[in-house]
Amino acid sequence: MLLAEERQLLDAVTLDRPWELIEAFSGLKREHPDDVRRAAEQIERHLRQLGIPVKVHRPELFLSLPRRASVTVGGATFSAKPMAMSAIFGEGLTAPLVYQPSVYAANADDMFSSALLEGEVDVRGRIVVTEGFGMPGKIRELERRGAVGIIAINPGERAHWGICTSIWGTPDLNDLPRKPRVAVANVNRPDGNRLVELAKSGAEAVLVTDLEEGWFPSSVPVVTIPGTEDPDAFVLLHGHYDSWDYGVGDNAVGDATLLEVARNLWNHRAQLRRSVRIAWWPGHSTGRYAGSTWYADHFALDLYRHCVAQINCDSPGCRWATEYKDVSVMAEATAWAGDIIRDVTGQEMHAERPVRAGDYSFNNIGLSGFFMLLSTMPGDLRAEKGYYAVGGCGGNIAWHTEDDTLEVADRDILLKDMRIYLLSAYRTANSTVIPFDYTRTLDEFEQALNEYAAAAGTAFDLGPARAAVHDLRLDVGRLARSARALSGESLASPAVRRVNAALISLARHLVQASYTQVPAFFHDPAEHVPPLPDLAILGRLAEVGPEERGFVLTHARRGQNRLLAHLMDAQNAVRSALDHIEVSVKGGPS
Repeated sequence: MLLAEERQLLDAVTLDRPWELIEAFSGLKREHPDDVRRAAEQIERHLRQLGIPVKVHRPELFLSLPRRASVTVGGATFSAKPMAMSAIFGEGLTAPLVYQPSVYAANADDMFSSALLEGEVDVRGRIVVTEGFGMPGKIRELERRGAVGIIAINPGERAHWGICTSIWGTPDLNDLPRKPRVAVANVNRPDGNRLVELAKSGAEAVLVTDLEEGWFPSSVPVVTIPGTEDPDAFVLLHGHYDSWDYGVGDNAVGDATLLEVARNLWNHRAQLRRSVRIAWWPGHSTGRYAGSTWYADHFALDLYRHCVAQINCDSPGCRWATEYKDVSVMAEATAWAGDIIRDVTGQEMHAERPVRAGDYSFNNIGLSGFFMLLSTMPGDLRAEKGYYAVGGCGGNIAWHTEDDTLEVADRDILLKDMRIYLLSAYRTANSTVIPFDYTRTLDEFEQALNEYAAAAGTAFDLGPARAAVHDLRLDVGRLARSARALSGESLASPAVRRVNAALISLARHLVQASYTQVPAFFHDPAEHVPPLPDLAILGRLAEVGPEERGFVLTHARRGQNRLLAHLMDAQNAVRSALDHIEVSVKGGPS
């Protein structure tokens, strides 16, 4: 239920200045860094006109800028779109075609999967024609099998832009070996169907992938609205402002939303208890989230110590997007986010585990997060229109094409989504106790462990992990019950500080255990991440041969050790807070 001050806050939301920014972006292609810089100047201008202080960071980011692509077979040339981070063959790569059947993705998570390939065709030394998008999982698998080029047949009449590397942000020395060495381009379905027939006939093709790649100066505008009680603690609200082409639905509408949230929170800053940081990222499209990754790298310890949550804003307010279905929310934030959507719209939210996509560049720091895409088209309307799965624009297939123009934005839906984001940042900043229920996270752990244990049978004992999850869940429940008595306290209260410190520690350990495999402060690949990924290998234990079996069990042993360490450290933080609170309640020193 909305409080009076929240209703007043939401009533102040308007489309006047946000729509002005959307209209400006609808005439500005935001792919090349020069155009992205002009877009950043627009954001900065609006903020300064509103009297809102803004810090503009000036990093150099490693980006890949598509220029042109084509496929020539015999006398026929087909237009194509080169995938960012594809290997550069400006003069063309000549090789025989081969058709590798694949299944079209049913959802955004599937788009990153290599499991959609059907069968294992011999692709060595050949240019592969296959259905789907030129996304990382598929590209890595086909490159591993010896392909020299890949032509991805997109599902519709338009080919889409995208990026084919699994490397998250600017590569480090560990990432560089995964940089694609194959040429990758997308074609539309009619041309793709013709290429399949040519591949089946044994034809040879010339694949051109021309890109500009290197280090580019970029702008990262960040607004900090200080809290009145605990200004060091903050909520991070963020989204990308670069795009493919004009990118109105992905993500001019999100940039306008961040601007309007900044305006309203700045005008109501006296009511904020914690700080709110609002950031606009470059390099999302051409650098696989390079802007948000740069921020995660350069402000890592500040985020680690003080950030209570990250909220991602991508593709709100698009036409026909009237449902809140498959909304990305970490388990601990599900009830919190659902209440916000219900209080603003009267609608129920259907949550899904966040996929390894968007600007979720903070998992390896251990930040709890919610939202990525928000409102979406109803499934029956998508079916009626013959739409296929895409990764933004509220389900509109204008996503990542030249059709993502002004008509994709919907004023009424955008106004509603703006209020959701505004209330999300405001409530999270003002909650006395960090408002996430980590028993739900541990329920997710328990379910995953049960599935992996069933698959492993007697070959591997997950009993220690299951017992540790059970014990921590009991302690987290005790902490939540103790925290209820603190609702009227100041954020400076020693008891409140101890509870919130324990909850931040829980987030750091549980998010890393559930969403990451590489060390903290590095970045996992942009590929599917199951719950407790270190142990997910047990799910296919029955499929591996006797020689590989020992390797799988060794991996699982190390994975369980890592999980147990996270759970024990989290439990120590929770029990320490409980000890202090219980002593204080009994009248002892706090």
